[in-house]
Amino acid sequence: MKTKSITFLITIWNWNFHGRLSDAFVPSGRNVNLNSRCHLLDHDQRLHYHQLSKSSTNNEIDYKEILIMVNGMPGPMATAAAEACLRKGLSLSPIAMTGPDVPPSTITVSDPISGKSSNVRLIPSIDVEEIESSIEGIRAGLQELNSNSNAKLLAIDYTHPSAVNSNAKFYAEQRIPFVMGTTGGDREQLMSDMKDMKAYAVIAPNMAKQIVAMQAALEDLATKYPNAFGGYKLTVTESHQKKKADTSGTAKAVVDSIKILNGETDYTYEDIHMIRDDQGSLDFGVKEEYVTAGHAFHTYSLKSPDDTVEFQLRHNVSGRTVYAEGTADAVKFLAKKVAQSNLDDYNGKVFSMINVLEEGGLE
Repeated sequence: MKTKSITFLITIWNWNFHGRLSDAFVPSGRNVNLNSRCHLLDHDQRLHYHQLSKSSTNNEIDYKEILIMVNGMPGPMATAAAEACLRKGLSLSPIAMTGPDVPPSTITVSDPISGKSSNVRLIPSIDVEEIESSIEGIRAGLQELNSNSNAKLLAIDYTHPSAVNSNAKFYAEQRIPFVMGTTGGDREQLMSDMKDMKAYAVIAPNMAKQIVAMQAALEDLATKYPNAFGGYKLTVTESHQKKKADTSGTAKAVVDSIKILNGETDYTYEDIHMIRDDQGSLDFGVKEEYVTAGHAFHTYSLKSPDDTVEFQLRHNVSGRTVYAEGTADAVKFLAKKVAQSNLDDYNGKVFSMINVLEEGGLE
């Protein structure tokens, strides 16, 4: 008997991503002169904040008053997120953290859609003293230029799975609200640490609003109809560019919901089939231009015990724009939540992308 196959397919093509950077080496300076408090803000930024201070009040939220420290550049995902921030009216911090083995440099982030650009000095993550003094200088400069505003420094993290937990602790210690777009790390420890440290954060395995909505629907389905696919065998295949080091966090989250639906308790994350080679990705249906430029192709299959019925859930993303746009929306959502809170108490809260979606924070 032929298998009856029912497929639900979500395909997202991102044609607009262009990672345009000019990368010039700048010697690393250990000593930052905090007596010149505005040294980290260039002339255009100082003028920008002076103009904002004339019209802002403590009861208003102007996203242009917020500086976003996008960590992980010049990596393509971090760079795409920085471009999306510019596109959505946010301003970039003049400094950001980069990898420990990346030489310090100044890059120009240019959004090809809006035409906006911003220079960002990248500081290796091992230069903690310089990073901390630079953050202090930025905050002092913002306070001096715009003392009556809601100016804030927030962070976006697209670094490396091995840095997730340590970076999150750093943001919490510095009281920098952050969006954690990097997957991997010890997620249970991450959530526990952020709760204990009273951090403000958006932490999610996926920043694409369409996929977040799909995940929410799947979680609801699993809650309402547990074991509806009892006895069905689950197989999962996911393909990403070879530089992605870990198993997809989205795949893990979807598997958690499907396991409730089919009751397959012995299925583990190690059973997820990862494709990280170019030919394997091509064979899986990825277009050649996105094999290395960035993609996320996932297929989840549920097959009946007698192999006569198969259900498939697929979501295929080519490029990074959909994640970058969601990340920028998440940081705007977080900025609003922080502005509404009592910062004297700084009790913090960790949000998910479902929280962002439920509040209509995705544009």
